[in-house]
Amino acid sequence: MNSKAVAKFLAAIAIIIGVFIYFIGPLAESIKQGLDLQGGTHIVLEAEDSGDNKVTDDAVERVIQILSRRINEMGLTEPLIQREGKKRIIIELPGVKDPDEAIKTIGKTAVMEFRDESGTVHLTGNDLKDAKEQITQNKQFEVALEFTDEGADKFAKLTAANIGRHIGIYLDGEQLTNPVVNQAITGGKAVITGSRTLEDAKNLAVLLRSGALPVKVKVMEVRTVGPTLGQDSKDKSVTAFAVGIGLIVAFMLVLYRLSGFVATMALLVYVMILLVVLGPWVLNATLTLPGIAGIILSMGVAVDANILIFERFKEEVFDGKTLRISMESGFRRAFATIFDANTSVMITAIILILLGSGPVKGFAITLALGVIVSMFTAITMSRSLLHLLIECNITNHPFWYGANVSPSATMDLYRKGGAKK
Repeated sequence: MNSKAVAKFLAAIAIIIGVFIYFIGPLAESIKQGLDLQGGTHIVLEAEDSGDNKVTDDAVERVIQILSRRINEMGLTEPLIQREGKKRIIIELPGVKDPDEAIKTIGKTAVMEFRDESGTVHLTGNDLKDAKEQITQNKQFEVALEFTDEGADKFAKLTAANIGRHIGIYLDGEQLTNPVVNQAITGGKAVITGSRTLEDAKNLAVLLRSGALPVKVKVMEVRTVGPTLGQDSKDKSVTAFAVGIGLIVAFMLVLYRLSGFVATMALLVYVMILLVVLGPWVLNATLTLPGIAGIILSMGVAVDANILIFERFKEEVFDGKTLRISMESGFRRAFATIFDANTSVMITAIILILLGSGPVKGFAITLALGVIVSMFTAITMSRSLLHLLIECNITNHPFWYGANVSPSATMDLYRKGGAKK
């Protein structure tokens, strides 16, 4: 027995297990969770023709962009906004328990107009450069407007021509305020008063900053996923994850003994690397139930690479080669098979990513990432640990490396030079 190699091997195993136990919880919690895991609001909108504004592919895409800006500026975390068919848009807002308040902001057409007393429109939202909520010294809530250069010129002319008269500010045809002009206003700035709360002023500013929707949108469906249901899904996912790892570990230990133990350690490293990649430090991904399914399936893919290597390793041992040579040959000769198998899985995953949407895409992304990480852990981590294990010279019997041989066959191997270090 090589005591120095044994110390290195045990230290490596202790580090892997210790790091896994210490970091697996924080790593899992650091990944953002989708609607199906933490609850929230699911909204289905449908674009409608409005006068001369017809629903086209370009109009729907612009609606999606504007809705995305509105939702992001509202501070809602990890929204999912995707198109369904020609006219429908699906919005998922994790953590939002009041869908009515969200719909009031994201679903408005938000056409702003400045009208004189005769109803003539002189400025629109296209003349705005920025809009911000603010609190006055009298604790009043208002929205400060800043116009573009062209808009500032229009506003100055409008106020100069209407001193002593009202200028109404309208949003989607509804009057927000109707102040009297006391003097010409230059500088390209104005305010909208009348907001009851700072939140109302903030939502109005969001609408004005994001711009008007090119077409109207109608709410077709609103569904709230409660936190209890989301927690139940999360608990079941954790259970499935634990059972998946447990069954894989048991299978590898029973079938491959010490080699299976090495594969288990590589699997723990694989899980940690995958969670780091999905976490806020790299991809900052949002995890959903299909994504978890992709992770669990990719664990099987990761172990499959080790199985191919170990089976080739056993064949080399049966050919009378030493354990070290068998190990090197097993990794080298199994690589082509592993690469081909993982390439076919990657092609399938890429097709799903490009053509799929929503849950299908989430599943495909985690599966593809799992394949890439599994290639790394199988070829580097498993190889390094198995090489170190053979160096330990704890046992040279092929049985402990997964080779089920009879005593007479073992003697033949020894006579031929196999089953040695």
